[in-house]
Amino acid sequence: MRIITLNLNGIRSAANKGFFTWLQQMQPDIICMQEVKAQAADMSAEMLAPTGYHGYFHYAEKKGYSGVGIYSKQKPNAVIEGLANAHLADMPHEVTDIDAEGRYLECRFGHLCVISLYLPSGSSGEERQQFKFSVMARFMLHLERLISQGYDVVICGDWNIAHQEIDLKNYKGNKKNSGFLPEERAWMTDLFSRVGWVDVYRSLHPDTTDTSYTWWSNRGQAWAKNVGWRIDYQIATPAFAAKAIEANIYKAERFSDHAPLIIDYRD
Repeated sequence: MRIITLNLNGIRSAANKGFFTWLQQMQPDIICMQEVKAQAADMSAEMLAPTGYHGYFHYAEKKGYSGVGIYSKQKPNAVIEGLANAHLADMPHEVTDIDAEGRYLECRFGHLCVISLYLPSGSSGEERQQFKFSVMARFMLHLERLISQGYDVVICGDWNIAHQEIDLKNYKGNKKNSGFLPEERAWMTDLFSRVGWVDVYRSLHPDTTDTSYTWWSNRGQAWAKNVGWRIDYQIATPAFAAKAIEANIYKAERFSDHAPLIIDYRD
């Protein structure tokens, strides 16, 4: 089973850069997408459901902003748009601000649950950083319960956090910047060590540095100089993570400022 995650930075922009041709070449069983930056009315038939795939989306209320999607060859048994509709959410009204931004989509295929996730960035200012911390705190409650339900689960997406020093080029200069703050890194450590989720890429490549990046700033010559960050993950329950056999970050073509993370799992 091949699962891909990719922040598109706009599905229409990615389409113009050859994303859908590449998708047909790669033939993933499932691809999770973030930053769709479109509404249903903006989407072509191919964008809504490429040949051979079923398509599902959780759009942001704000036009041209955020939004997540999933394409799958197999039709899911259930599709859950937003945390308020997730059966494990405590009180739906407490996540309406998250759901308004189109950040969570869950598809269930029998015993397997696949989630496309787009955690907020706090880089635009203190207000958004505080919102990011608030989302992290509430989402942790969901993650704690989700892992205990007995499903195989993989959460694919842009987590907007580089966990360790080996996950970004300039770690020394970013210790006070959103995405590498001590509180954010500790949150991810807690997710893995206490709660028990597994960083699938790191389980296969525990020591890689500059080949592990998945995002490069559009400023300067970050891509050319490989000044990148690893902020896109597939994070899974232990039993499903153990099925991973190969993980690659595709860089031969560029569809956005992120690179696709491709992981193959044993069926």
